[in-house]
Amino acid sequence: MTRTQPAILYMHGLNSSPLSQKASQLTAALERIGMSAWLRVPALHHHPRQAIAQLEAAIAELGRPVLVGSSLGGYYATHLAERHGLKALLINPAVTPHRRFDGYLGPQTNLYTGEVWDLTEDHVVALAGLEVPPPQDAERYQVWLQTGDETLDYRHAADFYKGCALRIQAGGDHGFQGFAKRIPALLAFAGFDPGIFAELDFSES
Repeated sequence: MTRTQPAILYMHGLNSSPLSQKASQLTAALERIGMSAWLRVPALHHHPRQAIAQLEAAIAELGRPVLVGSSLGGYYATHLAERHGLKALLINPAVTPHRRFDGYLGPQTNLYTGEVWDLTEDHVVALAGLEVPPPQDAERYQVWLQTGDETLDYRHAADFYKGCALRIQAGGDHGFQGFAKRIPALLAFAGFDPGIFAELDFSES
């Protein structure tokens, strides 16, 4: 695929999948504007090393996609954006997740597939290996946070990404309420021609 065509690589969070609400809404939006060929939403493996390998393969296929990451996917997106110099839009991103798993090791269940797997110390070590310093190139990042996030304290992300373009909305939740209405802003950030989607209401997707 040509590197001049805007493309999006979406990364879901822990125990999520391409069937999640935001992933489904984004997929429907790209289908609606006839650009679904330029979107990838891989079903990420629960182990970080395998997930990163999947994402590296998708980046190689798409050229230089804009990375969109939710929760743990935001942590992955930050690592990959720094490694490859890519743009990234992060939605309630996890910050230093390897430091927040105390008491949570053991069996986990994917909320969408029903897969049961064990969160081990090796997962935590692998996550620690992906840590990067706070981004310095603010132009490459947008960070969307909702203060009502019940899973992650939005203030951690607000502090870590304070040099970037922060969009902090009162209320909401970890799933990010009202995401569909903000898809046009995401597409514009990704470089798609606004003329393609300016008149569309994605909240109906």
